[in-house]
Order: sequence, then C-alpha cells, then structure tokens
Amino acid sequence: MKTLKDILYKVSLTSTTGDMEVVVNDIVFDSRKVREGVVFVAVAGTQVDGHDFIDQAVAKGAKSIVCERMPENLHAHITYVQVVHAANALGVMASNFYGNPSSKLKVVAVTGTNGKTTCVTLLHRLFIELGYLTGMLSTVENKINEKIIPATHTTPDSVAINKLMADMVEAGCTHCFMEASSHAIVQERMAGLHISGAVFTNISHDHLDYHGSFDEYIKAKKKLFDELPRDAFALVNADDKRGMVMLQNTKASKHTYGLKYPTDYKAKVLSNTLQGLELDINGKQAWFRLIGEFNAYNLCGVLGAAILLGEEEDEVLTQLSKIKGAHGRFDQIEIAGITAIVDYAHTPDALENVLKTIQGVRTGGENVITVVGCGGNRDRAKRPLMAKIATEFSEKVVLTSDNPRDEEPMDIIREMEKGVNPVAFKKTVVIADRREAIKTACVMAVKGDIILVAGKGHETYQEIKGVKYPFDDFQTIKELIQLIHTTK
Repeated sequence: MKTLKDILYKVSLTSTTGDMEVVVNDIVFDSRKVREGVVFVAVAGTQVDGHDFIDQAVAKGAKSIVCERMPENLHAHITYVQVVHAANALGVMASNFYGNPSSKLKVVAVTGTNGKTTCVTLLHRLFIELGYLTGMLSTVENKINEKIIPATHTTPDSVAINKLMADMVEAGCTHCFMEASSHAIVQERMAGLHISGAVFTNISHDHLDYHGSFDEYIKAKKKLFDELPRDAFALVNADDKRGMVMLQNTKASKHTYGLKYPTDYKAKVLSNTLQGLELDINGKQAWFRLIGEFNAYNLCGVLGAAILLGEEEDEVLTQLSKIKGAHGRFDQIEIAGITAIVDYAHTPDALENVLKTIQGVRTGGENVITVVGCGGNRDRAKRPLMAKIATEFSEKVVLTSDNPRDEEPMDIIREMEKGVNPVAFKKTVVIADRREAIKTACVMAVKGDIILVAGKGHETYQEIKGVKYPFDDFQTIKELIQLIHTTK
C-alpha cells in the first residue's frame, strides 16, 4: 500500500494542499480511467490538456490531483499537488508506485530512426539463448520472457512501462531491452527509469510533423544520452555523423561501433545474399541469418551492447548466428520462383537501405517491383523522397496507400508523385487500394522477379478515417502469389 507522499519521492514540487498521507490505489492520467482512490495526474498532451478534466476526475473518485497549474476552485477533502513538470512527475511517480522496477533490471534503451526494433528483438532473443530471463518493449510486441503482450506504441506510456517492468521483475527477469522513440523521450515517458545502457543506431528524415525541425528531432534523441547515469554505457554508430553528437555531455562511458571507421566494435561485410550475411566482426568471421549492410550495423551494435553487459564475445557470436530478425523486417517468401519481401521501411533512408540490399543480392536479370505508400497525418516532406527512391532502385513501382488515417489516399499519392523523375513515370503505376496494388505487383511479376512491399511490415491493420481494418502485407502477398502463379 503506497501513500501519495511515498510516490512523490524525487518529484519536483511547487506547492501542496491537503493530506499527503492519502492512500493511492493507482496512477491515472486519462480521466476516463479514473476510479475511486486513484491519483489523477493532469498532463498537457499534444491533443488535450489533462488540466481541463480535473473536476471530472474528482467527480469519478480521484482523491488526489497532481498538476502544473492549480485549479481556481479546490474541492474539500481532495489533495492537490503542484509540480514543475507533470509528464516528468508521472514517470517518477509510476516508478515509485511499482517499486522502481528498472533499478532491479539491466535496462538497455535503443534509439534511432531505423534499426530499433531489430536491435531490441535480437538482444531479447540473444539473452534468452544465453540463459537469462529477459523482457522486451518494442514496436512489434512486448515480451516477458516468451509471453507476448501486444504493443500499441513504439514506447508505452510511463505507467504502462513501469507496470510491465514490475511484471518482468516478478517473473524473474534480469534484463529488459526497449525501444526509445523520439516522441517518448520528449514526452518524458522514460522519466524515473534507471537506464543501464543506451544504443544509437542512426538518424534520418522522420517525425518532422511532430518535432518541427530536423535539429529538434536530433535533440530528442540526444536527450536520452544526456540523462544517462555515470554507471551506464552509451554505444553509438560512429558511421552516422550524428553518432558522436549523441556522446557529447553524456556522463555514461562512451563506446562506438560501425563498418567504416576505427571503432570499439567493428564489422566488415564479406558476403551478402538472400540467405544471410557473412561478416568479419571484431576480427572473427561469422555467418548470420539477417540480410543487408544495415543489418551488419544492427548486429555490430548488438554485439557491442552484449559485451558491455558483461557477456563473452565468442558465445555472443555463436548465439547471434542462430537468430532471425524481427517480424516485418525483410521478411521473405518464395513462391513459384518469385521472391516477395515485406519490410517496415517507412522512411526514405530505410527504403533506400532495403532496396540497395536487394540490388546487392540480385543476379541482374530479374525485375524489382516495389509497392509503397506513405502514412497520412504524418511528415509530408518525406512523401516525394519515398517515391523518388522507389523509382530509382526498382524496374516497376506501384504507388498506393499505407495508413491514410484522416487524409484522402490519392492526395498522399499525388504528393509522392512529385518526387518521380518524368522519365520514371512510365514504370510507375498508381493504385490507391493497397490489396489491389499488391495484386497488380503479383500479376506483373514473372519467375525470378523480386517484389518488395514496403511501409507496414509487422502491422496487421490499415488505418482509414479512424478505423483500423484487418490487413497483413505478408499474408496478403503470400495469398495473391499463390492464387495468381500456382493456379496458372
């Protein structure tokens, strides 16, 4: 049983009114979830301001309110706590409420535009294979050992994070590997956590609709490293020109990995095929089941993180060589001589990486057919870039919808078309319906061709006008290739 005073430990307070010994049954920041005996934290979000719902929270049974701005009218018998930063306070309070579970785990946070999910998935699977009980928080799914808890965000809210970590501790876990999105870092969802190590993969054009500028996006990633404790490690991709920026001002021990420059953990691609990668990694040759140079970076970063966590290098390489990548990341299937690849690539850099990987493993006689769209209500500046890259590295391109959300699919596609070189229009087809677009790519393909369906990866839905309709790229293309090419 926790009191309000207990869970406010280390929170920056401005003023208090009422009984600080009031018992707290739960922490809530959504007034719709308020019930008797909870503390309601009024957080000013991007869409709504929790301060507007304080009276509603009290009416539903909240006994204490935490806020940045005190209400004009205070209810009798209700405790009010004014704090400097409500979102930060929520994270610290959640950590205290659940017994500071992150301090009982070795928590490694992975941030960057691309590679977060793959690195976190590899680390989780690696440490399971090394004999540890291990948790994972990722875009695809959250896991407590082998138990799957569906994921709704790249990084959950701070209450959910601490609840999951507390469950991990109860299940005997010693490690937790988590994705740290730029949104989560800026929104203080990781406040109050003790991070044992942080990994930076890379940074490129993404989420500028939220951050406003590329510089602010970089600062969001850097904030994770700036706030690391002295007993943590900071591991960055030195081949990315912002990698060393992440290390500026961090109190943590500094480490680097990469493929091009002298680094603490170094890899070189010896062979890259559709069957896997052969790498010289830290002077030792090893074969891995992942494909492409971008995965050579991911593997090198994972190796570095594991060694920094105290694991023996040879055993790490042995176990890593057995592990598959994350679901929806370069997932491939071959039917009737046609190779289909499904990848989450939804940024220009990620799409280029995947297409360059395909270029590197193709024989030269086949066509690469790319199906790609862009999400609605998101960074519009990347739309023409996505189409430009698709047409540069493919023989045929089908522009379609991704998750159009509240926008009209054709409006998004027209913005994508602005990036298509006029000479490339003849190899570009526009089909707004995603299933029909994938079907068209399957009809175009002949034996030996490679179809890339990019943008949604692991997602099993398509979001249109606020409704999530069932849609799985991998199952869809598998079904259509079989239908079209095995019944001829």
